[in-house]
Amino acid sequence: MTDTGGDQVEEAVASCTALLRAAAGHDWDGTRAGRLEWNCRRTAEHIAGDLIAYAGQLAGRATTAYVPFEITMDEGTDDAGVVDVIETTGALLAATLRTTPREVRAFHPYPFRSANREGFAAMGVAEVLLHTHDIAEGLGLPYEPPAGLCAWVLTRIFPHVRPEPDAPWSTLLWATGRGDLPGRDPLTEWRWNNNLVIGTERLTLQGVTPAAAADLHAGGTGGFAWIEGGPFEGTRFAAGMVVSSYEEGAHRAEWGMFVLVRREDGLAVGGIGFHGVPDAEGHAEVGYDLAESARGRGYATEALRALAETALARDDVKLLIAAVEQENAPSQRVVARAGFTRASEDVEKAARELHGLEASLRLYSREA
Repeated sequence: MTDTGGDQVEEAVASCTALLRAAAGHDWDGTRAGRLEWNCRRTAEHIAGDLIAYAGQLAGRATTAYVPFEITMDEGTDDAGVVDVIETTGALLAATLRTTPREVRAFHPYPFRSANREGFAAMGVAEVLLHTHDIAEGLGLPYEPPAGLCAWVLTRIFPHVRPEPDAPWSTLLWATGRGDLPGRDPLTEWRWNNNLVIGTERLTLQGVTPAAAADLHAGGTGGFAWIEGGPFEGTRFAAGMVVSSYEEGAHRAEWGMFVLVRREDGLAVGGIGFHGVPDAEGHAEVGYDLAESARGRGYATEALRALAETALARDDVKLLIAAVEQENAPSQRVVARAGFTRASEDVEKAARELHGLEASLRLYSREA
């Protein structure tokens, strides 16, 4: 899993410009673009504007706001000229994606205030596909982009949306309020989700998308450069849990899995995350592991402390739980240093009776 998103942007732009070039003789100015308030001409210009804006964010390494510029068409530019601009701005975004290092993040407001190159690529592809659909709908033209491209977008910036088997385009349209799916209520509000990143002194905890989780679970790298011996088996198992929750529609990015990446060299050293969203009482379970070559340096403690503090700062979280093997003294020291305390024997007994806690495990908790 090593793609930068450049190929996907080019594929999306090609599907867009093929339709728009064939439609250049239609009344773009006088035709509303599908369900949008814009006409088709304004929507086409917006596609070009998004592509160059995303390229600008990454190239300029913007961290606090959008780079303050926008694109305008020369006076007298016809519809075919607008298509040329879409093609050009798409090429610029693709080139930027291919030359931006993996660890670079730039500002985007939704929902965690930043995105990496893959996130900007997915947002760019989504803008192209969806607004091409809007124009096609307005002009009464058929349009359906490649299914693989739609699935690529969904597994990167729509982790909260349950995929519809064999219907990624219909799922993407439904997820953005543009279509219906059997058994699902129509959406009137929607927003995509880039991955969450939590920083510590030596690490960044990088949220794992369903796409990355699937690759990790299948034996790949998830798009990360790993330290020798990584990822550890626990990380691959946790990635499988992410895939399952995504397929069920139960995955939420902030309650998923994170890969621990060292700031000094960009190498991934382990994984950490939750076993699911908090329950009705505000309780959530955490787990973690490290590649063997990264152990004994305090990385797990540093990561667990940061993850716990982030979670417990929320109003809907009251208690975090960690289950540790009785014989695993190093892991017991990790949770203790991260502010967790041993649960009472009565609590452990109840956990065994009610939740099937294995006898070899000991419970630790940290309260808000």
